[in-house]
Amino acid sequence: MHAAKSEIEMSDVHEHTGPDVGDAHLRLSSHEMTILAETFRLLGDPTRLRILLFCLNVPKAVGDIAESLGLSQTLVSHHLRLLRGARLVRGERQSRQVFYQVADAHVSDMLIDMASHIGEDHSED
Repeated sequence: MHAAKSEIEMSDVHEHTGPDVGDAHLRLSSHEMTILAETFRLLGDPTRLRILLFCLNVPKAVGDIAESLGLSQTLVSHHLRLLRGARLVRGERQSRQVFYQVADAHVSDMLIDMASHIGEDHSED
């Protein structure tokens, strides 16, 4: 997709969507909001989430992902292509295999935080 920005500069953002939250890095242009929504749509697929969580700590080969998760290599490759396009995973070629892992700390932290969130006791809600 697009080059990563560590923080969105206010001078670079002309059209803002959503409420003014006061933090420059949380204000997104319409285009950035669309990319974020598409990223969450990709994360809405349980198979893709399983792949991401499986690749969270160490790089995994496509065959290992497929075998461990009980999926076909074709299906795993398809999902990895989408996840790579969204910069959620990165692949590193080693000889004849490509090993995939979660792209960076932003992605892994978000996955860990959301997994913790759903595991919290919500009996008081």
